[in-house]
Amino acid sequence: MKTKMKKIKLKAGFTLIEMAMVLMIIALVLGGLLPVISGQIEQQRNAETRKQLAEIREALLGFAVTNNRLPCPADGTLNTGVEATTNTGAALVCSSITANTASGGVLPWTTLGVSETDAWGRRFTYRVTSAFADGADGTSEAAAAACPTSTGVSFKLCSQANLNILVEATGANIAANLPAVVVSHGKNGLGAYTQQGVQLTGATGDELENANTTNSFVSHEATPTFDDLLVWIPPNLLISRMITAGKLP
Repeated sequence: MKTKMKKIKLKAGFTLIEMAMVLMIIALVLGGLLPVISGQIEQQRNAETRKQLAEIREALLGFAVTNNRLPCPADGTLNTGVEATTNTGAALVCSSITANTASGGVLPWTTLGVSETDAWGRRFTYRVTSAFADGADGTSEAAAAACPTSTGVSFKLCSQANLNILVEATGANIAANLPAVVVSHGKNGLGAYTQQGVQLTGATGDELENANTTNSFVSHEATPTFDDLLVWIPPNLLISRMITAGKLP
């Protein structure tokens, strides 16, 4: 009987050691898989956000064709998602937005009927050249004075936009004279507005260029210090859509 009991104890002890080894192996495997899974999740979020940005560009172009102008930004501190406009009596203009310029804020998601946030749950920054979003008949820009005016259309064939995309904060232009730019501030979200209406601070370097109120933006491949994603409206694309729709001569 004693011999049998000893064998049973030895067997039970050996089983516990085996279990400990199995658990250790599982922990090692899971530890190795976590970075892979995390990387796949981020790739998926990047792909989803790029798709959203493509849809947003089409929504902006569709709005312009329907309303003869690009939409004004929404106030990122509010939760309405409606473009912020002011009627001066003479024309509709983009409202001045707290801590930003009259032509900058967040994407007016309600006005456009698009998603409020990117795949990381933060609002898109949106900037527009004012002359392309006001309600005037393209008469506010001196450079466009020689162009024919289309009644009710905010801009003309030769209207000049003023937004630029740079390869880096102090680098050359990738694209210039753009009517509108949309920014997702990526995984770290620095510079973006949250759904609670709070702007995340701390952006530096190239990311700061996408978070401040200047007319310059930066777009390049992701680095340890840059994860923003951008889309913009080229002037020739906007003009061609308006011509096709019969809104510009």
